[in-house]
Amino acid sequence: MENRVPTLFRSDCRRKAFMLLAFLVLLVQQSLAVYLLVPMDDRQKNHLKAYGIAYWALERAIEVKWLLNYRGGSFLIPYDAGVENECLVRGVSLEQLADAQANALLADMARPEVNQDAVSMQKAPKIAVYSPPNKQPWDDAVTLVLTYAEIRYDIIYDEEILGGKLKDYDWLHLHHEDFTGQFGKFYRNYQNMPWYQEEVSTNQELAQRLGFLKVSEMKRVVASEVRNYLELGGFLFAMCAATDTYDIAMAAGQVDICESMYDGDPADPDMNGKLDYEQTLAFTDFTVEPNPYVYEFSDIDVSTTRKVQQNQDFFTLFDFSAKWDPIPTMLTQNHSRIIKGFMGQTTAFDARLIKPNVLVMGENKAAGEARYIHGETGKGFWTFYGGHDPEDYRHLVGDPPTDLNLHPSSPGYRLILNNVLFPAAKKKKQKT
Repeated sequence: MENRVPTLFRSDCRRKAFMLLAFLVLLVQQSLAVYLLVPMDDRQKNHLKAYGIAYWALERAIEVKWLLNYRGGSFLIPYDAGVENECLVRGVSLEQLADAQANALLADMARPEVNQDAVSMQKAPKIAVYSPPNKQPWDDAVTLVLTYAEIRYDIIYDEEILGGKLKDYDWLHLHHEDFTGQFGKFYRNYQNMPWYQEEVSTNQELAQRLGFLKVSEMKRVVASEVRNYLELGGFLFAMCAATDTYDIAMAAGQVDICESMYDGDPADPDMNGKLDYEQTLAFTDFTVEPNPYVYEFSDIDVSTTRKVQQNQDFFTLFDFSAKWDPIPTMLTQNHSRIIKGFMGQTTAFDARLIKPNVLVMGENKAAGEARYIHGETGKGFWTFYGGHDPEDYRHLVGDPPTDLNLHPSSPGYRLILNNVLFPAAKKKKQKT
């Protein structure tokens, strides 16, 4: 009688053989895919969360190479199952490269005639956001994008800075803040609003507790501590009014530029004749707006004088040499060189008032506006970015925060995240 293998047994054998084959194929693929490429060109589904992947890897001591000028500033990471899984969970596009492919790519980028470079990042920078303790009626683009990208940060304010906490951080962002002590010059329109009154009282109480007679005096000392942080090698990033008010406070020094509704006594009528521009980071020869009822700090900002229509409001990023100017190259990595403009209390900077040693990285040349500028101070670096929210053209007090799920590939927000990773990838400019 002929022996027959039961059908069920044969089916089970085939299934096990198939599973074994699939397992072997997976092993082969993983042995070949020794690198993970996180593309940052138009093939990336979520550019903003991709920065979070790079930061996540750095937190786990996984080296990340930032491929400058290659496919929008892509990231190359040694194969790691955790990184691969995080990309899948966060919806970040990923490609696998064999060792030979990765080596060929890096060799090609290293050729002198190719305007590309690979910069190694090995440690995640520790991030602090300078932000008030009370809830203000506006959001902050940096905290929004850090949260969306799942990059951790600490909130600090005047007390922590004056207590010497800045030394614990590699990167500092100045939240929408007025360093002149004029509370954003919101007095005319919002003096009776609870949030405004809370901000004033909170800052006045803090100043008194820390031994200052005026909020403006406290802010000036805080600004000086930030300057010391820069001198010692810190990284500073600021947007909107935190940019020009910082320089105004530094230039004013002991000069009283606040009227009585802000600090209880009149401002110095000769304030503009006593400004010391040697103390500023970015701007020179500017004039402070003395009228407390005018919603403007100085002529640095062009919000009230610009004649740019919204449908024509764009600024262009400069191209830099990846090998000879790696720092600005890092800070301008993007999948688009043309960025939509956006308003703010400080929208853009009058190009005529920028110091000659400051590097302009993004501008609307026709309008005479600089939007994105950078400089060095001592051992440290700073970047100023005009405007309030890259995906909300005219963000008003009380408007809801931007939902970045609707803008996962925002070129304007990418500039912020370039600065976040910059301390991990710092590379000194080479000398010719």
